[in-house]
Amino acid sequence: MEYDPYLDKSKSEEEISKLKEDKEANLIFARQDYRIKDGIAMDLDRDKSYLYLSSNEEFLENGEEKLKKSIEGLQRADPETEKRVIEIIETERQQSEQGLGAIFG
Repeated sequence: MEYDPYLDKSKSEEEISKLKEDKEANLIFARQDYRIKDGIAMDLDRDKSYLYLSSNEEFLENGEEKLKKSIEGLQRADPETEKRVIEIIETERQQSEQGLGAIFG
């Protein structure tokens, strides 16, 4: 399951550092495939950072509320923005894998 909430950019660094200090949240969050990207880097809202999170349903059922409590301003993006962020992340991942393949051939 892929989940693409966005963070208010003005709070994201501070809130993410709090999340890393929270042992319970860190255990939940650290085991998931995630990336954080600035909106401006993806031609989206320049005042937001986007959290791409790929995890299983069990995590989303139990972890989503914990993340919302731990990161002020966390909201799920609208479906169109969510789809765009996921496409961008997947494209970057594929390009990265191809680059490593070329290096290690």
